[in-house]
Amino acid sequence: MTHCWHDVTPGQNLPRDFTAVIEIPTFSKVKYELDKVTGLLRLDRMLYSAVHYPANYGFIPQTLAEDDDPLDVLVLCQEPVDPLTILDARAIGVMTMIDSGKPDHKILAVAVNDPEYNPYTDASELPPHRLAMLRRFFQDYKMLEGKTVEVEEFQAAAAAFPIIEDSLQRYSSQRRRGFL
Repeated sequence: MTHCWHDVTPGQNLPRDFTAVIEIPTFSKVKYELDKVTGLLRLDRMLYSAVHYPANYGFIPQTLAEDDDPLDVLVLCQEPVDPLTILDARAIGVMTMIDSGKPDHKILAVAVNDPEYNPYTDASELPPHRLAMLRRFFQDYKMLEGKTVEVEEFQAAAAAFPIIEDSLQRYSSQRRRGFL
């Protein structure tokens, strides 16, 4: 069986373009998370707050972020995408959260094969309200669990590239050493 974290190629034109694996579709209140051992999705929880995911949410394969999970990605496109779907994405920005004291980067991307979103190349091109909604979701979604997070403003695409490269390198290093 293919493991979606270890066996899916992260892409050809990294770090600008990459493959994304979707865990959670847009509008879902269900929090799925990659089971690192099996490569399947595990039901983590139902969101406690009266919010839903504002974009398709997943990760970039063969990456390891500073929070010891695959690097998170929010993929904007017209429709919710089924969990465990792989798609071609382009980084247009990044938002950093501090969650449990660790940086938790969220790469903002667009689906390359979606004609409504593929013209965007930088977060600054999006309507300001769209960015505000995305950011607000992450400020609120853990509130009723009694958890707080710090959420920074979105940064440009150029700020996302070194984060993606670092996560690819961290994964590669840990994989070589037999830790993944």
